[in-house]
Amino acid sequence: MALIGFHASHEQVHPSALIDAVIRAEAAGFQAAMCSDHFAPWSERQGHSAFAWAWLGAALQATSLRLGVVNAPGQRYHPAIIAQAAATLAAMYPNRFWAALGSGEAVNEHITGEGWPQKAVRNARLEQSVNVMRRLFAGEEVSAAGLVTVDRARLWTRPETPPPLLAAAVSPATAEWAAGWADGLATVAQAPEDLERMVGAYRGAGGKGPLVLQVHLSYARTDDEALALAHDQWHTNVFSPPVCWDLDSPEAFDEAAKHVQPDDMHSTVLISSEPGWHAEKLAGFVDLGFDEIYLHHVGVDQSEFLDVFGDRVLPQFVSTAGATA
Repeated sequence: MALIGFHASHEQVHPSALIDAVIRAEAAGFQAAMCSDHFAPWSERQGHSAFAWAWLGAALQATSLRLGVVNAPGQRYHPAIIAQAAATLAAMYPNRFWAALGSGEAVNEHITGEGWPQKAVRNARLEQSVNVMRRLFAGEEVSAAGLVTVDRARLWTRPETPPPLLAAAVSPATAEWAAGWADGLATVAQAPEDLERMVGAYRGAGGKGPLVLQVHLSYARTDDEALALAHDQWHTNVFSPPVCWDLDSPEAFDEAAKHVQPDDMHSTVLISSEPGWHAEKLAGFVDLGFDEIYLHHVGVDQSEFLDVFGDRVLPQFVSTAGATA
């Protein structure tokens, strides 16, 4: 049976409140957690975007959960720095940390002042970044010249076991490409037929490791409340690539989303006041082969969601160990 974890959204919640939430998630029965890694939120209404790596250390210390992060090395972050951060967490908390690596979004990466490359260039840069990180985990002194430049980098503190580096992908083409280097695949919930194509592309190209799914959902005491909450907090997140990759500010997302209607939210968010309905949807994702499913309640207040799902949803998905452990 799949592991069910909690997703901590730095774009929406103050980091202190997110620590409280991840502690509450563990108490409620969630078996793991993951978080976003943004410099800016998707909307001014969301209003936060704390530094994920500082929070990860605090969350690992505050709980016994395994934690992951979605990260984009290559522009905003030099891959040697991400390798150092990941190695430190893995050394301090063995077998409890993983990272899913993607090519990034302009809303975060433009802050360096560099141009925003085409997708093919971003993918090539990501693959070079992964190679640098793996060589550093292995104890090499690394120098490299290309889309990523490195001069005699070496990690002096390394874990006994390097952290898994999964691929973050939202299309079958990217999933197929990533199968050549990834320790697993992380993606976001889509229509079942689209997820089936994603899994098939990754596995068909020889992709190994766990399949990890992030699910956006909205739970409230009535369907109308759940829908209103989803529209208020997540209406800027309905756009497919390349729009979501290329818009470069919360203001741009807010402008683009002016005409998004409440009913449009059903395309990207599971919305219901019935925990049993949510459980059925999650069971469908398990049937598609996903090993780990991380639930992101798109509301700011996480407390009621964590308590209700801990009591009425999680018992249906009992797992004794995480696939990426």
